[in-house]
Amino acid sequence: MRASRGSEAEVEERRQAVLRLVAQRGEIRIAALAERMRVSVMTMHRDLDNLHERQLLRKGRGVATAFPDLTMESALRFREHANDEIKEALADALASEVSPGDTVLIDCGSTLFPLARRLTAVAGLRVITNSLRVTALLAGSPAEVTLLGDRYYEDFESCAGPQARRQLQDLRATVAFVTATSIHDARLYHPVRAYAESKHAYLQAADRAVLAVDHSKFGRTATYPYGDAGGYDLVVTDSAAPADELRAVRDLGVEVRTVDHPRT
Repeated sequence: MRASRGSEAEVEERRQAVLRLVAQRGEIRIAALAERMRVSVMTMHRDLDNLHERQLLRKGRGVATAFPDLTMESALRFREHANDEIKEALADALASEVSPGDTVLIDCGSTLFPLARRLTAVAGLRVITNSLRVTALLAGSPAEVTLLGDRYYEDFESCAGPQARRQLQDLRATVAFVTATSIHDARLYHPVRAYAESKHAYLQAADRAVLAVDHSKFGRTATYPYGDAGGYDLVVTDSAAPADELRAVRDLGVEVRTVDHPRT
């Protein structure tokens, strides 16, 4: 029996599953996708039309095709709705690191969007960020926001480069919240050089640095290495993170705090 179209949340969950499958295969026939997802071919066409319009995959004549690995590895549109429940759990832990009156530096990763939403309720904050999305999430809140300016990267909805790093030399944060695209054996990696270089500047501009990274980022590398987790005071992740990867971080003397994985 074919599955029903389902609620909006169920439909989006199915579409994310379709996206993951297409990413794994590179290319797959639409009829095969419909069979795999237990929906009609017409429903699958609707799903693929939606994903195509969101630039998450390419829909062709009878097939769905993934974008190149580098694009999928880095672009915000691919990462924003991944592991939403985990990001919410991480945000609760991260928010406990912020006190009224702090100056908070927030990186551009989607992992930190739920944190930004929580900060709208904290009094007297000054927020420094390179992320246009974080700036928008804080709009209308009492927070005073400084947006770092430089070359704009559409895939990240944020700015990075030497000008942004120079701006940070004249600013000081109480705490910096930074994300990582990839982490392996406690080494950190990013697919874009400008962002890899920016991570060092974040650490130097803050009294305390917190790395927020969900389990899916561990055990992976990318083009540009930029040091290790030893530069951070705290790593916050979820309980599904590989034990050997967390051991490598702790071996550097870094505190690791895990939140319960929502599905464990």
